[in-house]
Amino acid sequence: MNDVSAQDVAHALDILGLTLPVTSDALDRAKRVQLYNWNPTRYSNLTNNPTQYMQAYKKAEEMTKLIEASHALLSALLVPDEPEP
Repeated sequence: MNDVSAQDVAHALDILGLTLPVTSDALDRAKRVQLYNWNPTRYSNLTNNPTQYMQAYKKAEEMTKLIEASHALLSALLVPDEPEP
């Protein structure tokens, strides 16, 4: 994790639509919103053209992976550990 650059963090923030400082609640909410927006199954009724559908589906799958990776990166780096009760 030491080889993470500021550019990687900025890209992850951009993907999730967040700005610093980031709270765990905001991070989780942004992940849920982006996963809803880029859910591959949402593209099933957009077109009857199989080629266009598959292109949109693959793009949504890629974005889903990016969203998950961005969430993992930001939660590991930016969200402080919760204090123990």
